[in-house]
Formats: sequence, structure tokens, C-alpha cells
Amino acid sequence: MKAIWNNATIAESTDTVVVEGNHYFPMASLDRTYVRPSETHTVCSWKGTASYFTLVVDGKENPDACWYYPTPKSAASQVADRVAFWKGVKVVADK
Repeated sequence: MKAIWNNATIAESTDTVVVEGNHYFPMASLDRTYVRPSETHTVCSWKGTASYFTLVVDGKENPDACWYYPTPKSAASQVADRVAFWKGVKVVADK
């Protein structure tokens, strides 16, 4: 699977976990040259508190376009050390 935004591959892995329709990529697959930490946090009742990254590609920003759970609740242990995407980031099968 690949996560693509603004023609850049943000993450790529054969090891994604699908939760609630979202592919969670291993954090190690994230290309850190395209991400900047965000101050945004949200709370999911069963996964815990999410943190976000803003994408920056070719001078364009996509605020809070990827999220992760630094310390997920035990019910969501499968998303530990993984990151997911939204806000126009295309997640596609690698061909």
C-alpha cells in the first residue's frame, strides 16, 4: 500500500492494518521529510488520544492529514506505532 499526497509518496508498506476502513501504516514507513508535528489532539473512546502530523510537500501544507495513537488503549493495540491518513491523501495498492 502507498499513501500519496501532492504527487509524493508519504508512506509505503506491505504491512498495513485496517481499522474502521483506514489503513494504518508502520510508523517506520513514514517519510519524515514530508511531515511536521501538529499540536492537534483528539480522543477516541476506544482507541485513546490521537496525535497528528501536518504534511508539507513542495511548499503546500495539508494540516493534520495523518494521525497516530502514541499510547493506544489495549482494545486498539493493533494501531500502536502506526499512522493513518485522510484529508485528500490517497491510499492505494502498490502495483
